[in-house]
Amino acid sequence: MLAIKSVLFDMFDTLMLIEKDHEFYPPAVERMYRYLNRRGIDVTFEQFETAYSTERNQLYAEADLNLEEPHFNVRISGALKRLGYSYPTTSPVVSVATSEFYEEFMKYVRIDPHAEIVLRALSENYCLGIVSNFAIPECVYKLLRVSGIDNLFEVVVVSASVNKRKPSPEIFESALKMLAVSASETVFVGDTIDADIKGAKAVGMRTIYIERRIQSEPKIHPDQTIKCLTELPVALELVKHKQLTSSTV
Repeated sequence: MLAIKSVLFDMFDTLMLIEKDHEFYPPAVERMYRYLNRRGIDVTFEQFETAYSTERNQLYAEADLNLEEPHFNVRISGALKRLGYSYPTTSPVVSVATSEFYEEFMKYVRIDPHAEIVLRALSENYCLGIVSNFAIPECVYKLLRVSGIDNLFEVVVVSASVNKRKPSPEIFESALKMLAVSASETVFVGDTIDADIKGAKAVGMRTIYIERRIQSEPKIHPDQTIKCLTELPVALELVKHKQLTSSTV
């Protein structure tokens, strides 16, 4: 039997909670528009929002098919192209527009009140990491830093940094490779059945589902289910006991 050596976490709605039912979106898009307008993008807000939404939706549709996750800069560059402006994804104008978006988004994100104490306790016995679906890796890194928990994770893999999103096996395998552990030595903790639990189980990890909202009856079942991060240490012990029992049968 292999011991559990590492615990990987989803980020948003697992460790970091997005408040106010995702009300960040309108002000974040507006803040991005105001910056671009100051930089000479001479269109109305309505025109920009339409172009941005169209580009975003197209990228989402493609991501659903190939499980890729291009950086947020790609959608800004694409939206501007729809409006007749040519800015590559590497342009400082595009990069700053992205930062304007996520700086506004961060106002609506808070760390779970139990996360830090639970993570610090777990870090004494396990290697910890994050595997997150998000188009702006810089935002994930900054949120961890300002929350004071960035030093607790030995690996942080964000979908846009590897151009693969959960449940794609590549993003999970990337984290495992960086930690130098096997899937059977790892437990994944997340709040979505399809992306987190299904994806992690498919590569051979044990899984713990944190139930943040009601989801449809899952066809994939986690090894344990919790409703609060404070329940995680006990759930991990149950997973280990289950692994031990199954290996001795």
